[in-house]
This record gives sequence, structure tokens and C-alpha cells, in this order.
Amino acid sequence: MPVTTLCPRWLPGLAGRGPESPFAATIVIMATQSSTITPAREVRSATGSAPHAAVRARWFGALPVLSLLWREIVRFYRQPSRVVGVIASPVLFWIVIGSGFGSSIRAAGNQNYLDYFFPGALIMIVLFTSIFTMMSVIEDRKEGFLLSVLVAPVSRSVIVLGKVLGGTSLSAIQGLVFLAFAPLIGIHFSFTQFLAIALVVWMVAFALTTLGFAIAWKLNSTQGFHAIINLLMIPLWLVSGALFPLTGASIWVRLLMRINPLTYGVEALRGLLFPANAVAGQFSVGRAVAVLGGISVVLFAAAFALVSRRSTKPAA
Repeated sequence: MPVTTLCPRWLPGLAGRGPESPFAATIVIMATQSSTITPAREVRSATGSAPHAAVRARWFGALPVLSLLWREIVRFYRQPSRVVGVIASPVLFWIVIGSGFGSSIRAAGNQNYLDYFFPGALIMIVLFTSIFTMMSVIEDRKEGFLLSVLVAPVSRSVIVLGKVLGGTSLSAIQGLVFLAFAPLIGIHFSFTQFLAIALVVWMVAFALTTLGFAIAWKLNSTQGFHAIINLLMIPLWLVSGALFPLTGASIWVRLLMRINPLTYGVEALRGLLFPANAVAGQFSVGRAVAVLGGISVVLFAAAFALVSRRSTKPAA
């Protein structure tokens, strides 16, 4: 089978790059995994030798994941308005709300409200980026790219992982950029603390991106996605402990906060950024990280189940 017959239509110019191209070799390796078996001599001619093809085949699962991940990152940063909007909105929230309540409200341990609100603003950046990045699932379905990916001879878990990791990387980067404002209010942390903060931010981003993926997968319009996200996103953030602590809240609000995944992210960040002001009886950093890990696994399994479900509804 010629290499050119393996090139999908959504990779323009691939057929003209020749069998020595790594892109062509990747397509050949993908084709060998499908139900139509390519003769060994044709694989050797396209990739150089059988051992060389076997080595590349080991990366068969990683290449689609990395390709989808990189595509999400490039796609996001090619739209500067999205980058500015994602960071500017939470920064304005943090400055206006934190400064407005700063002299009238004192958090636990007589902490300044601008300091108390800092982890909540960071989580807001992660929340906005994670959720709205997954709107690309709907756009890919309309453009036909999603159908091209679904018919590729790769596991659908690879597709979910690639999209989710792309959104997670974007969200974590945006959230960590916000840490540059920490020294302005007297927040200082060691390199070890920074690594712990990065881990918590990444776990929150992964959970939220997976949730956004699951919601976007079932929808066909960006308008419907915005309506559901606006209904879900703001209440989720409001009862996360970003604006007020768990202690002192009404019983039903405390119940909502305890089942809210964002609560554990906010409390973990607050414990890492302000260890001296940690409130006794609330979630420890270790417990919060463990809960975030469990929630991430459950959400990813749910997203994979949605993608794997067979349906008569067209994917694109």
C-alpha cells in the first residue's frame, strides 16, 4: 500500500513529503494497528527498517496525545484576546473585591481580605481557562476535525487524554502566571512550596478540564455550552471558599462547600500560601490533594465512558 493512500485529507501536503518524513512514518505506524494489515515489506520501505518501525511504534500512543496537546496550546495562544481576557478578569475581581472588602472584612487570624482572596482569584483563572478551552470540542466537531480523529486507529482514551492534557496545561500555566502578583501583597514561598502549589493547580486544572470536556462532548452549539457553563461555573466558584471561609457559613452552604471539588483546591492553595493562617478543623493540604486526585480519576473515567459510548448521533 503506498504511503500516500494513508494520508488523511485533514493533513494537507503530507503525501508530498515523502516516506522519509516523520509524519508519513507516523501514519504508516497507525495504519499497521488498524484492521487492514499492511504488508511488512511496505512498512520497511516507508520507515527504513523493521526494527526502526518497531521503535517508533512504541510511541504510537504518545504521539496522538502530544499532537492534540500541542494543538490546544497553539490554538489558544494564537488568540491574544482570549489570553488577556482569561487573566484580566480574575485580576480585576481580585483587586476590586479584595480592596473593597479589605478594610471592612477580616478573615480568620485577622488576615487581610486581599490576601485571603488571592487563592480564590487564582482558582478563578484556572476555572475560566479549563472550562472555556474545551469549547474547542464543539468547534472541532463543526469543522470536521473531530470526525477525522475519531476514525483514526487509536484508543478513544488517547483522544480524551490529549484534549484534556492540552486544556490542563493551558490552565496551569495561566494560573501559575498569576503567582507573579503574590510578592506585591507580601506572599513569599520557597521552591518546594512552589512545586506543591504547581501540583495543586495542575490537579484542579485537570479535574475542571475533564468536566468541561464531558459537558462539551454532549453539546452541539457554543451558545448552549455558554448557557450551561455560566449556570454551573459561577455558583461552583462562589461556594468554594474563595470569598468566605467554611466556618461561619450556613449549614446548607457548608454542605455544598464540602462536596464542591473547588473547595479542596482553594483550601490546599490557602494552606500552602498562608500556612500560619490555616484554620483548625478545615481541610489539610494532604487531604485536599487526595480528594482532588480521586475526583480527577472519577471525572476522567466518566469522560472516557461518554466518548466510548456508541450512538447513532453523528459525531460531526
